[in-house]
Amino acid sequence: MRKIIAPDTLGLHRTVIVEQIGSQAYSLVIRRKSRIIMADGRKLLEKSNKIKESLPGATVIVETSAPVCSKTRAFLSDHGIEVRLLTD
Repeated sequence: MRKIIAPDTLGLHRTVIVEQIGSQAYSLVIRRKSRIIMADGRKLLEKSNKIKESLPGATVIVETSAPVCSKTRAFLSDHGIEVRLLTD
């Protein structure tokens, strides 16, 4: 049950891709080839927090086709954000 959510309803920029993947689970989708580094991780945490503010009780997952830096993966994991490989 994947459903695209309008990001502006969550207080996010219109270019952000947010999908509902469960009743309270949401995915931030990143389709790119360049590595996701710590600066990107901090921005993802901010976006995740905005989603959680708008939808209390929501779980946020990052799905990406790009490689993720190990420090960034650990940082996101410490904040309760799972990183998954995007399968198209």
